[in-house]
Amino acid sequence: MSIATFARLTALLDEHQARYRVVEHPTAGKSEEVAKIRGTQLGQGAKALVCHVKGNGVKQHVLAILPDDQQADLSALAHGIGGTRASLASPVEVDALTDCVFGAIPPFSFHPDLLLVADPLLFQRFDELAFNAGTLERSLILNTQDYQRIAQPKLVTFIRAE
Repeated sequence: MSIATFARLTALLDEHQARYRVVEHPTAGKSEEVAKIRGTQLGQGAKALVCHVKGNGVKQHVLAILPDDQQADLSALAHGIGGTRASLASPVEVDALTDCVFGAIPPFSFHPDLLLVADPLLFQRFDELAFNAGTLERSLILNTQDYQRIAQPKLVTFIRAE
């Protein structure tokens, strides 16, 4: 777990006067479980996927953020940033780019080689977003507008159509 990531994240949010709260909780195995523990809806969860996007001269690591109740269309993600294909990064790459384990990656990029991308649906349904903040035992519940203002992700529509 990354206490350093949590400290860096809360310092950034405090610096920008973000509206957020910290929730301490036991490690939960599934998104549904942690949403229940947090007292939030599943769709408020900000799921973070570390991906490779390649093709058309693009070779980019991407931190793709979408609502926890949705699935990613990696092809749409790739096309949205000019590539032709995307795949999930390995656990080793995730650790190197985020200093976090799977499931604890916050929706912020602190690595210069990791492009932050968010699906616009993330900003349309809830006033607050919830996410694990560097550890599996600590979550942040953050005002959605503050998240968008501070993180400034590139907006790309990449949710899988049902």
